[in-house]
Amino acid sequence: MAKQVSKKQEEKAKKSELLAGYTDEELFTRVPLDSISAEKITAPRYSYWQSVFRVFFKKKLNIVILALLAIVVLMAYIYPAIVHYDPYVNLMDSSAKHLGPKAAMAKFGATIHYILGTGGSGEATFDAIWYGSRISISLAFIVALINMVIGVFIGAVWGFSKKVDMFMTQVYSIIANLPSLLVIAVLVMIIGPSFWSMVFALTITGWLFIAFFFRTQVVIIRDREYNLASKCLGTSTFKIAIRNILPFMISLIVTVAATEIPGYISYEVFLAYIGFGLSDKSLGVMISEAQSAMVTPGWEFEFWSPVAITAIIAVVLYVAGQNLGDASDPRTHM
Repeated sequence: MAKQVSKKQEEKAKKSELLAGYTDEELFTRVPLDSISAEKITAPRYSYWQSVFRVFFKKKLNIVILALLAIVVLMAYIYPAIVHYDPYVNLMDSSAKHLGPKAAMAKFGATIHYILGTGGSGEATFDAIWYGSRISISLAFIVALINMVIGVFIGAVWGFSKKVDMFMTQVYSIIANLPSLLVIAVLVMIIGPSFWSMVFALTITGWLFIAFFFRTQVVIIRDREYNLASKCLGTSTFKIAIRNILPFMISLIVTVAATEIPGYISYEVFLAYIGFGLSDKSLGVMISEAQSAMVTPGWEFEFWSPVAITAIIAVVLYVAGQNLGDASDPRTHM
């Protein structure tokens, strides 16, 4: 105890020596009273999207998923642009059809084009898969973008305006009772099995179900205090929906988009499987044409290769979107 007291006395003595000879004006500075400065709150800067990506990249699984997604997208869009794909290049050669990987590489050489064998027309299955992936992924992204933009916008107004709610609820009650898959199939059959006809068929009613979902979410939060205050101040319904409602639902928008994109790929594959597919050779068309190969010995790669790639694309898009949706929730930024 005596030693501690002596140390404190020594420290005080040193401080007094350092401060000796200085006046109070030299040692202290008076801070003027400023009402504006007094209102300022010192707080760390917060960036919403920086926090989103910080939370997202905390999980190492997300990095692996994004890397896999980047590989799939690059292969789907860059590989067909570099490599010229001709589905009928070996059409007249009967010995080039329905070959497994080993037989195909024995015939054509050990190249990347034939590591998955050949199809019914003698085409390289590996090349055909990435050509089809580009079509299927493009279709899914375009349809999802159109449906999400229209659905979120109309859903926000629908949930906030009682007049719009009365009209749109009746429209939804009628259309929701129609089997959507049947409507899509009939539209494709009438218009024709082209890329843009499929986009039209998948968007003609697809936005309505998204709009109804967001209408329900808006109804939950539309009568909160800040929205009532905006309404009392004369803010229009449109501005309240766009500025007060939509930003609140960013995480929901990302989560719904994550389920919609792989869902449209599945739609395209299933429609092609039942005979209402695209005229181009998408993943769905490849699976549909290779149905017989599923049970034919030695032809299995022709069927299971596009099935596996379709499953990988759908799962990767879904997992990446779901995790991004979770990271978009401000409650995870603590």
